[in-house]
Amino acid sequence: MPRGVGAEPPPALPAPLYQGAVNTWECDANGHLNVRFQLERATVHGLAQMAAALKLRGAFRDDAGATLIPRDMHVRFLREAHPNNPLSMSGGVLAFGADDAALCFDMRHFDGAPATAFRMTVAHVEPLQLRPFPWSARSRDAAATLACALPPHAEPRAIDITRAPGKPSLDQARQLGALRIGAQVVSPDQCDAFGRLRAEHVFGRLSDSVPHLFSEWRREAVATGAPPTLSGAVVEARLVFRAWPRAGDLIEVHSGLAELTTKLTRIVHWLLDPASGKPWASAEVVAINFDLATRKAAELPADLVAARQPRVVSGMTI
Repeated sequence: MPRGVGAEPPPALPAPLYQGAVNTWECDANGHLNVRFQLERATVHGLAQMAAALKLRGAFRDDAGATLIPRDMHVRFLREAHPNNPLSMSGGVLAFGADDAALCFDMRHFDGAPATAFRMTVAHVEPLQLRPFPWSARSRDAAATLACALPPHAEPRAIDITRAPGKPSLDQARQLGALRIGAQVVSPDQCDAFGRLRAEHVFGRLSDSVPHLFSEWRREAVATGAPPTLSGAVVEARLVFRAWPRAGDLIEVHSGLAELTTKLTRIVHWLLDPASGKPWASAEVVAINFDLATRKAAELPADLVAARQPRVVSGMTI
């Protein structure tokens, strides 16, 4: 949404990171920048620029001696970005541990209005076995100059980021009655310089799979009085990265409805290895009902929400 007349944008974070624009082919059926490409700006461009700011030279080259991998990420999607919109991202260090760090990336529109805010825990690792090891003195010195506080618009709103991640598995997904909504294979073009699936494609698996979950629901909603232009828009998400698949590895997406109200839908997704039954990643996603005609939030009929409550998958958490 536009800011009020005379409103000043919040100050930028200390490290200048990504700067670019939205491509038409990066936009989804809602006509705005798809979430996977928002994550690409953070986990590819933003993280590489932040590594350089932390004095990690060539951290994402195939000959790197050290790199950064995301462990846990919280994202707030604040204002739509459309084709040809310019975007810029700045970042800072929230906390700096022995071999990890909490970072904040703040992506803005050209007028300074927040677009997307990322809070990310990363590990400082050697690239082959992903073993954590201590930061160098120069990285510690750099981190001190990049210290920042979390901007208010990046604060969690509908997701509890303090919740300890559970232990998803294929067996548990079946026991809980989660729906299998996606099945894909990792392709080489989706992998980084070290041969591992890039983080934005983890969320991309959800984007590709979730229509299998929502198509029937939207038909039901329209049949009970919702606008025919009803869609959904993700406003907040948390991702926990557990293992990194390589080219040729299989991924299954098993998902469960965690909460449904007239205004929002909360879904938990487990991305699982069908060979071992172990998790690659898990996610909690909050979406609002979105009217494509008005470009505003819409409400579902209360009787439809009540009728869908038996579909909630109890016990499925991130």
